[in-house]
Amino acid sequence: MPPTPGPRSFSPRPSPISTADVARAGLRLGFPSVLGAETWWEEDRPAEGGRRTVVHRAADGALTDLLPAPWDARTRVHEYGGRSYVVVPGHGIVFAHHPDQRLYLARPRAGGEPGLGRGAAPPDHHRSPGEPGALRYADLRVQDGAGGPRVWCVRERHHQDAKVTRSIVIVDPTGAGEVAEVVTGSDFYASPTPSPDGRHLAYVCWNHPHMPWTGTELRVTRLSDGATWTVMGGPAESVLAPLWCDERRLYAVSDRSGWWNLYRADISGSPCEALCPAEEEFAGPLWQLGGLPYAVLGDGRLAVLHGRGDLRLGVLDPETGRLTDLDVPFQGWAPALDADGDVLVGLGYRAGAPRSVVRIDAADGSGDAGHDGDAGRTGRTGRTGRAGRAGRAEELRREIDDVPARVLPVPRVVEFEAAESGAAEAGAGMRVHAYLYPPEQADEGGAPYVVFVHGGPTGHATSELSLEKAFFTSRGIGVIDVNYGGSSGYGRAYRERLRGRWGVTDVEDVVAAAKWLVAEGLADPARIAVRGASAGGWTVMAACGASDVFAGGVAVAGVSALGPLVAATHDFESRYVEWLVGPEDRYGEREPLARAGQVNCPMLLMQGLADPVVPPAQSQAFAERLMERGVPCTFLTFEGEAHGFRRLETKAAALAAELSFYLQIFR
Repeated sequence: MPPTPGPRSFSPRPSPISTADVARAGLRLGFPSVLGAETWWEEDRPAEGGRRTVVHRAADGALTDLLPAPWDARTRVHEYGGRSYVVVPGHGIVFAHHPDQRLYLARPRAGGEPGLGRGAAPPDHHRSPGEPGALRYADLRVQDGAGGPRVWCVRERHHQDAKVTRSIVIVDPTGAGEVAEVVTGSDFYASPTPSPDGRHLAYVCWNHPHMPWTGTELRVTRLSDGATWTVMGGPAESVLAPLWCDERRLYAVSDRSGWWNLYRADISGSPCEALCPAEEEFAGPLWQLGGLPYAVLGDGRLAVLHGRGDLRLGVLDPETGRLTDLDVPFQGWAPALDADGDVLVGLGYRAGAPRSVVRIDAADGSGDAGHDGDAGRTGRTGRTGRAGRAGRAEELRREIDDVPARVLPVPRVVEFEAAESGAAEAGAGMRVHAYLYPPEQADEGGAPYVVFVHGGPTGHATSELSLEKAFFTSRGIGVIDVNYGGSSGYGRAYRERLRGRWGVTDVEDVVAAAKWLVAEGLADPARIAVRGASAGGWTVMAACGASDVFAGGVAVAGVSALGPLVAATHDFESRYVEWLVGPEDRYGEREPLARAGQVNCPMLLMQGLADPVVPPAQSQAFAERLMERGVPCTFLTFEGEAHGFRRLETKAAALAAELSFYLQIFR
């Protein structure tokens, strides 16, 4: 049985942060692009049904929404999407429209103002056969040529027999020509990148049952005759994000050393060269297509992201291997960079400030603090410095305009010992990583805490400002965000801790987080809850059945039964369970539905009814099982919401329900 609260009562403190504030903060900026003095990025609109637009910032600082309602720039490739637009100089932007998934061209209006206006309807690039969305496009790249610009992209075709195939295609952005299919045969593609001379195409591909963080190949196709060969990668190596160095050499990220590091490879197949070997990550998992974790600057240097957990921004000289962190006021960055000359754009964040579109002049200033290769990690001689080369940074747009600074929690990086079985599996001394967000005020005897469990499960939590976390901490409820075994951000071996152990390692690590809070005197042992979405929802359901440490659990779009999930989920993850769990005969001992008879704490389950990733029946079956046993369970569904709530009213209602749940179980 879960622990019973003692005689002390919990009363939430007044907070200036409302559910509406958190819902409105879902602006979610993404995928910036830069060309000269102009910048573009994606931006969500929670108050407009959750649609997404593309924003343009002119040289004079003027901001323009290029896509007025009801246009919605979102791609559904892999169902997780990614970059939905590309800038085509002299023409406008090409983007994928969410309702039909077709590509459209948004041209400049008369007078140069970008936008879609009456009488300037964008051309239909390719009519989808059958149902709307049968053809989907993502990972758009522009190639200039004598015949005009062309757009390379990944196309996903959904056949009427439910089969899904993918290819790399070329699209004429003017809509004048047919879509040309160039590369086919693999189950998945990413990063189609033509060479500077137009003779070769580099790209990443992989096949079932692999995922892009377990095994991929970097291939090159000669466009004159279709000859194709593998440059890097294989079933035990994840290669990502190719960019051309020159006509014969490529940059790419690989985890062949156990960490996603940068390499340079000749397309002839000669051994590749590690540019800056370090026990750090220079990339993240490829859940969404189109983001790049590094960019080539005008002088040949590379702007790179690197670190453990949060990624720092630095400049790497590929000839010397010297990496110098830029002295800019942002402690972490999303893996989506772009550069034009020495101007760089990215998505940065820091303590007390939200994610922002940031424009940096990487040529500004100078500095000599840097690190060479493995310095500071493996004992090699080298210099390392956070306050390295100066760079003039300008915030162009924040996700949250009004930040109540006085109640924002300052995250602490914490580690604790993995549970005994997890440590035995991974090796002695294995540590679990987490970010701790203490409540604004804590009573003697410990505060209520919520253990956050991220999705993926190959995702990871960062220290990025979350108004959602501040919503709880400002009311006296602490948060610990756990990067359990299997999370990215800490090397391949840490990700591999979850291989064949989904429902074991993740559960043990979140239970260990709760016990660590109690051992440190931070949490009231009777007032600890656990919450998560998607794969995190699976862990919540499983943990509530495996341990009595939690007073309650909140699962959003949680996975409860593996057989039905494998039969009904989307193609991208349709065989992921083989890596996560193993053969079907293990399903019964792992899945939360089989443990529902051991759940004795109250639970709140929430689900979007249009979810293509985790069918609503997953949450419904778990809720019904608890209700049959008389375990308190609330099951809330939301019409029109998919895998992740987008609408302002849904976000506010879900957060209000979650707070109400905690106040009931923590009273």
